[in-house]
Amino acid sequence: MTGRIVVLGSVNMDLVVRCQRLPSPGETVRGSDLRRWPGGKGANQAVAAARMGAAVDFIGCVGDDELGREAMAVLRSEGVGLAHLQVMPGVSTGVAMIAVDEHGENTIVLSQGANGRVSAGHARAAAGLIQGAALLVCQLEVPLEAIEEAVGIARAAGVPVLLNPAPASALPARLLQAVDYLVPNETEAATLAPSTGGHEATVRALQKLGPRHVLMTLGADGVMLSGDEIAVVLAPAVRAIDTTGAGDTFVGALAAGLVEGASLLQAVKTAVQAAAISVTREGAMSAMPRREELT
Repeated sequence: MTGRIVVLGSVNMDLVVRCQRLPSPGETVRGSDLRRWPGGKGANQAVAAARMGAAVDFIGCVGDDELGREAMAVLRSEGVGLAHLQVMPGVSTGVAMIAVDEHGENTIVLSQGANGRVSAGHARAAAGLIQGAALLVCQLEVPLEAIEEAVGIARAAGVPVLLNPAPASALPARLLQAVDYLVPNETEAATLAPSTGGHEATVRALQKLGPRHVLMTLGADGVMLSGDEIAVVLAPAVRAIDTTGAGDTFVGALAAGLVEGASLLQAVKTAVQAAAISVTREGAMSAMPRREELT
């Protein structure tokens, strides 16, 4: 690897129940025994990159509770640097309540917890870490002020920025213009650039907002990415067991490929393969492949 990845983002504990089908509003369905795994988009992406062989540091917050200590232990065991993962007294660790149906589709309810305490001050405290990074990776499960501060520090130092705009949210133009790699799914892309012209028109519309590259993930249909021409990288056909964390697997593996020096197209191909492997297993972080599993 040619440099370190710094991830600014969320740490959650995922509480997962499998069910035959997802409930309609007001409906109760029977589910499996409760399972729990460390998660959060930030932590997931950090682990996905680390399992691809990247050196990764993390900026974020957890609560001073059992869930936070468990999540930190898992991140540490994966080799993620935690010098800037702060423990917040009197605050609970973030929790994601996830239901997964027999086709691997899911619904998620998120309790932000300590993730909501991540601030611009946390980003400034880690300025030296960000300035020395090969890539800054952010998502939207922590307050926007922290993301904007970190991105500003990265841009001033010439550090490229990858933004996964999830959960879907409108974003200020100045932030999108500072992004090198924008990685939305279809829902997130439609939120940022509504279009009735299909995927290619959406990607073109996103490009006009300022990011250098747009990579729109399409689930089982792969990824559409922008450049001089629009390209599509197809996903391998697999039997999906659980799609939770597939997007995070893609982002982390993509980040690892980019800092390794792979071309964007090759990094996307590798990341698509990693994401395809992840959906054949249960869980998010627990399903992420290691580098040696890729062909």
